[in-house]
Amino acid sequence: MIETRNLCKRYGRVTAVHNLNLFIRRGTVFGIVGENGAGKTTTLSMLATLTPPSSGKAFVNGFEIRRQSAEVRRSIGYMPDSFGVYDDLTADEYLEFYADCYQVPKSVSASRRRELLAWVNLEDKRDTYVNALSRGMQQRLEIARCLMHDPAVLILDEPSSGLDPRSRIELRAVLQRLRTLGKTILISSHMLHELSEIADEIGIIRGGELAAVAAVDVMRAHTSAYRTLRIQGAASAQQWESVLSRDSHVAGLTLEKDGVEVLYAGTLEQQAELLRRLVDAGIPVYQFAEQPTDIEELFLRLTERTTTGA
Repeated sequence: MIETRNLCKRYGRVTAVHNLNLFIRRGTVFGIVGENGAGKTTTLSMLATLTPPSSGKAFVNGFEIRRQSAEVRRSIGYMPDSFGVYDDLTADEYLEFYADCYQVPKSVSASRRRELLAWVNLEDKRDTYVNALSRGMQQRLEIARCLMHDPAVLILDEPSSGLDPRSRIELRAVLQRLRTLGKTILISSHMLHELSEIADEIGIIRGGELAAVAAVDVMRAHTSAYRTLRIQGAASAQQWESVLSRDSHVAGLTLEKDGVEVLYAGTLEQQAELLRRLVDAGIPVYQFAEQPTDIEELFLRLTERTTTGA
């Protein structure tokens, strides 16, 4: 449903998106995660035909984003990371305005507006002016707006940005319900945990490049199986590697100035055995402790390791 081929966007000497290759299957939810400035918004804006690419191609619902932009726009519901509202329109009038923009028949528009307001839990706000709604309610109204013309694809750019915890929970419930519609959904966020509750697949963008992609089920299985160990001691790189490379539970290691960080798949008993082997090898160990795992960093390290070994 969505495909990009070496998609690039440059602003002068700055490359915002570099050789991006995505393949998103029909009816699935694909999440893009990355820090601010990673290229998420630029990517989604190009797919929505709002930002022309510098090079490469992209297709949405079978239509090429530059040559068939009108067809692409009819195929998508796009929610930007920031949007304006109309102070003098009620929630129902807001949806009616966009229904008219997309030439939704009047006979369909009225019933669809009622259904969508109920679907995003705003039926009691039908006659409330948009600017009087909370930000969380406005976000849910935007999702309803995206669905007014019944598009095949939804492109949502950081829909939970700026929301308080309660509003995040309410919005997440709506996003999870979107899965039941069978639409193809591309959603971005800077929080991997958040996307993992919604998406089928997740891609991580760093510096405008796609760093890793994996199915959420695979990612969960991997991240739940590994621990991060921080080991401090006086040893050379060769000494650390001599012991650690012989342990089949070591999935990866990073040498540091005063020790090593180890990605470990073993049990607590196997950790104790690893510590014994380090001491037996003559390495004075000052610290041996499990660290909180950064799920995004772990995901990257695992996928990088898998790619290297493939």
